[in-house]
Amino acid sequence: MELQYAGGGNVVSLFDGALARGEAEMKFPAIAQVDSYWEGLRAGRLMPDRSEVDPRGLERALEFAFVLEYIGRGVGRIRISGMHLNDLLGMEVRGMPLTALFAPQSRERIGRILETVVAQPQVADVTLEGERGIGRPPLTARMYLAPLSNEGGSAPRILGCLQSDGSVGRSPRRFSVEQVQLRRIIATAAPVAAPAAAPQRPVLSGFAEPKAAFAPPKAKRAHLRLVKSD
Repeated sequence: MELQYAGGGNVVSLFDGALARGEAEMKFPAIAQVDSYWEGLRAGRLMPDRSEVDPRGLERALEFAFVLEYIGRGVGRIRISGMHLNDLLGMEVRGMPLTALFAPQSRERIGRILETVVAQPQVADVTLEGERGIGRPPLTARMYLAPLSNEGGSAPRILGCLQSDGSVGRSPRRFSVEQVQLRRIIATAAPVAAPAAAPQRPVLSGFAEPKAAFAPPKAKRAHLRLVKSD
């Protein structure tokens, strides 16, 4: 089934099932691993929750994985990421918008893709081309985006993966959007209530959201006192 993408540009193929295999999967194995992990995690539901994502399940793809906080109007802020995104921009990317990785002419389209992933919801598989120039050799990439619910907060999350093929060269390397594939999410299982308290899990370095500062509770004045009578 094919239709014209709302953002204009290339025709988008809507498909069910696993992502395209073959040569693309061989070049970008991290994309296939993150997609398989997300599908297994949701277990037939519409989407898994952010709290269910365990970095140990993404260990081989962790360098390329990231989590976005969707703050509305097509803006996704990078909450946590592997080192590959840092290498592409030549700087720390945490806290930056995802659009920082894209050429100006592609940023509006990326915003529309993020809106689609969150609002529909759908899974996006985006083919990218790196900007060329002195010290910037040919560089192709694929980006994967899948929605996560966020029971513990107000802003939804997106699990992502961006893997490139070729020499990064001189940074920053930014991309243009070449093609977008969107996959419908079909829920086949009833939602499962999250457990009251999840067990503590070891988190791999570089892929943990910053924790809020701990504020000790204020001491309370005692309401009872002991009166001794002789």
